[in-house]
Amino acid sequence: MDLEAARREYLGYLAVERGSSGNTVAAYGRDLRRYVSWLAELGVSDPEDVTRELVEAHVAELTETGLAPASVERAVSAIKGLHRFMVSDGICSAHPTSDLPLPAKPARLPDVISVEDAGRLLDQPFPRTPTGLRDRAVLEVLYGCGLRASELTGLDLRAVLLDEELLRVFGKGEKERVVPILGTAAEALGAYLERGRGALEGRRPTQAVFLNARGGRLTRQSVHAIVEKYGRVVGIRGLHPHTLRHSFATHLLEGGADLRAVQELLGHANVATTQLYTHVDRSHIRRVYLAAHPRARS
Repeated sequence: MDLEAARREYLGYLAVERGSSGNTVAAYGRDLRRYVSWLAELGVSDPEDVTRELVEAHVAELTETGLAPASVERAVSAIKGLHRFMVSDGICSAHPTSDLPLPAKPARLPDVISVEDAGRLLDQPFPRTPTGLRDRAVLEVLYGCGLRASELTGLDLRAVLLDEELLRVFGKGEKERVVPILGTAAEALGAYLERGRGALEGRRPTQAVFLNARGGRLTRQSVHAIVEKYGRVVGIRGLHPHTLRHSFATHLLEGGADLRAVQELLGHANVATTQLYTHVDRSHIRRVYLAAHPRARS
């Protein structure tokens, strides 16, 4: 089997057996298409002929072309995964990337909005229409529950347990977690389900919670547009759904929430990912120190 056939086999394995998201499979597909094409230009199509030096040269070229560090890291992950798959599947015996390190990338602090800006965003007047009720619920749930846009659009009715004040959320790799939904987020979602969703639902019944004007499941692109639109109304330019998720985590930690609890709420596999949020607002740390330490003030 040549490299191109192995690439296709690997992408199928990711999608079917590993349950990787469509976005991950598509991104890995692009990275590996570029990698296999690069090797083909050098006359290499047999997996056994790939050497560690060739892999390192390809990674160096990706870096030199100005590809973002995160994109280079993802490409290396894809390449390592392909070679690991080929060895485990018996396609080849050579494993040139077994100890290839991932390139270091600088930690990027998440974008957040202030508590005051979150209040202005969510307290603005929304249209008293089915889509207005939906849009308010979208914003409230993103900020109130810390969901990713894909998790929000993937919500089904059976996952909404308002009487128990819970949402069942399926995150990356279809990992399930339970998230509390309280306060204005629960109120907005309840109002949408009671008075808005039925008017949007088409002739074909669907389990999707958030619907578009044609009665289909709301897309991630539509969620992005909704968030950006209402952010612009209150003067927050370029607002993104992930910014609301980051703000959810940051505001919880600033309010005294336990790091491990926030990790569970976000669905992070590694607490180190959650720890990024502890560095967002240094002024908060200073305020806590001033309030708590007996010798902080002269």
